[in-house]
Amino acid sequence: MMIKTQGLIVKITGGFYYAEAADGIHECKARGVFRKRGTSPLVGDRVDITVPDDGYCSIDAIHERRNALVRPAMANLDILMIISSVKEPNANLYLIDKMTAAAVSKDIEPIVVFTKTDLGSAEEMVEIYRKVGIRAFEFSAVDQRGLEDIKAVLKDKVTAFCGNSGVGKSTLLNSLFPELNLQTGEISDKLGRGRHTTRTVELFKKHGGYIADTPGFSTVDIERFELIRKEELKFAFPEFDRFFGTCKFNSCNHLCEKGCSVIEAVERGEIPRSRHDSYVRMYDEVKDIKDWQL
Repeated sequence: MMIKTQGLIVKITGGFYYAEAADGIHECKARGVFRKRGTSPLVGDRVDITVPDDGYCSIDAIHERRNALVRPAMANLDILMIISSVKEPNANLYLIDKMTAAAVSKDIEPIVVFTKTDLGSAEEMVEIYRKVGIRAFEFSAVDQRGLEDIKAVLKDKVTAFCGNSGVGKSTLLNSLFPELNLQTGEISDKLGRGRHTTRTVELFKKHGGYIADTPGFSTVDIERFELIRKEELKFAFPEFDRFFGTCKFNSCNHLCEKGCSVIEAVERGEIPRSRHDSYVRMYDEVKDIKDWQL
């Protein structure tokens, strides 16, 4: 007898897919039809599975995705938690803006967390992101400042944590969920991963939702795999939205054009200058890239 059910893929390794269903986690193989279509299930996918009396379960269909990232390869994220330290290393607002833009373009909520606030203040940076409607928090591992506020936003959500080497991503995750016992320290921070640490994405059921362990996930992955077309880039900066259609020229790219409502808003202080600077820099990076190169 075969049972049809639905599940959530929480891990993929060695060609096996582990799908969490109502009755537990099933080890599955994907049907050959996915290879023929040039697609494959991802961690985070909702899938239809068949559970036989013996042998491997099969993944029969993938439900429609709300979004997907190339690397880490996963689908249906609610939140991208962007981790940046205040010092050691210093915060890089341009890289943060690249990640927030990538998230917004994929219909994922970006949330920024500034760590190591015992070494310096993050108030001004936090205000930049809150001003444009992006939630931002401060965290100190010394006194656990901000921990409960950060934990509260994770409830019932699927969240991936992204941060460069040394910013304290594993420290934050271990503070939030000590039972994860993620590797920290010089070995894992040197390249964003330890010598023996797998790059396999895995979802852990926590706080009513899921936390994605994404070893080595950093801004390098965003820069390489999540470029945004120049025509779509303005939509990845939500603070620009209310000014669309009000510029002097319909063809305005919001770079340096005369009569640009976005630039005027920057001059009035309604849009943080650092955000517009990031937009211009990102536009310059992709303006000559062809669609087939993205």
